[in-house]
Amino acid sequence: MPAWAEITALEIMEAIRGTRLAGDVRTVIRGISTDSRSLRPGELFWALKGERFDGHGFISSALEKGAAGVVIREDHGNPFSSAKAHAGSSASSGTGPLRSPVIIAVPDTLAALGDLAAWWRRRQVPRVVAVTGSSGKTTTKEMTACILERTGRTLKTRGNFNNLIGLPLTLLRLEGGHETAVVEMGMNRPGEIARLTEIADPDVGVITNVGLAHLEGLGDIRGVARAKTELVERISTRGKVVLNGDDELLLQTAASFQREMLTFGTGEKNDVRPAGVRHTKDAAISFELLYPEGAQQVRLAVPGTHNLMNALAAAAAALCLGVSSGDIAAGLSLFRGLEGRFRRVSLPGRLTLVDDTYNANPSSLKAALSSVAVLGAGEGRILVGIGEMMELGCHAAELHRAAGRWVAGIRPRFFAAMGAHADEMVAGAVEGGLSPDRARVTRTHGEMTDVLRGAAEAGDVILIKGSRKMAMERVVEGFMRQAENPS
Repeated sequence: MPAWAEITALEIMEAIRGTRLAGDVRTVIRGISTDSRSLRPGELFWALKGERFDGHGFISSALEKGAAGVVIREDHGNPFSSAKAHAGSSASSGTGPLRSPVIIAVPDTLAALGDLAAWWRRRQVPRVVAVTGSSGKTTTKEMTACILERTGRTLKTRGNFNNLIGLPLTLLRLEGGHETAVVEMGMNRPGEIARLTEIADPDVGVITNVGLAHLEGLGDIRGVARAKTELVERISTRGKVVLNGDDELLLQTAASFQREMLTFGTGEKNDVRPAGVRHTKDAAISFELLYPEGAQQVRLAVPGTHNLMNALAAAAAALCLGVSSGDIAAGLSLFRGLEGRFRRVSLPGRLTLVDDTYNANPSSLKAALSSVAVLGAGEGRILVGIGEMMELGCHAAELHRAAGRWVAGIRPRFFAAMGAHADEMVAGAVEGGLSPDRARVTRTHGEMTDVLRGAAEAGDVILIKGSRKMAMERVVEGFMRQAENPS
């Protein structure tokens, strides 16, 4: 089982089929870094090209900070043409005789990073759970980790490290003490989930749902389903698949692949399902978890029907790894929610703010509206503030109009919309039966805060949601400032 500080540049070069341009391949590598600012001496600097930055422009900086070497594109040329770069990194190996930093060239540094992560993962002990889906994947990942941490040291994806850069970097953090790992897989175009599955080689693959997200790159809902089920297609024959059994399109799309599957959901046909669901006054959920071998009482400390589904998905994944129902219940009880994901905040005047600002697509918006409707506020006691949903392509106008109708369906006290498609959202709400004087387009975060706060009454619930680029957390921050400094 390999460990950093034991791996040489030669081993890495062979794993990624690279070519040595300079330096000593016996150089010991202490880790991988893609950011010269946080690079530590002895690490190998991986030069990646992104939308805003090209790592090849920071090679000199990395070498000056003591990088053991660099991995570059073949077409970049040899950075050792600079004597300064050579001199600035003479102590890169950290131990033993000084060696010159090694320069490894590959056709594509992003592809090579994935190849290295795949090589590293297959030489480690932990069993890997991979989670994808149009919504709920981060919460499901966190819930699964809460369960697996009951049984041993568990690695999990940090933040949104779920793409072709983040997932490899997550796997490269695997070390001897880890028994399990839970990784999140995101995508916005065909082929990405297939590649991530190839890299992660999961023992269990989870698809939370298929929804209207990333339509710019995927076309329509069927394109989303095909992209998500690349996980089912590419998972190894030893791997098990966990699917949302309430999602008919997901099941239909996955049916063509011969894989061992376990379904979860609220329907009676599912392998893992709830019974006796009760939403308690303290915004928790209690239910009996039914699974093929028995039943187990579970209590979630977070509200929302969507969190019930996330918990079922996490439980199903853990069952695939042989985790006991007692450990599943104990792990789920420890989950306390995530920043910006249906987080409840109590405000003065007996108001409850639901911060669901991390991101939004039509599927997650419908789930949030459904969940906020069961918080106990009652008809006319909910206020909704929504920012535009991104990456919907040619479907943007119609889906924002539909979003307004969904809002009207929960009969809110007031609805405020913001963004380029705010007019469509308000129009859809009016079409859905909401009085025009209870729906408004707001131009700024501050205006939305003021409008919703002015319309709220004691005991109301206020939901704030929007795509990441809309920075709807500023609305939440506005409410918090008003709470701290009431006029």
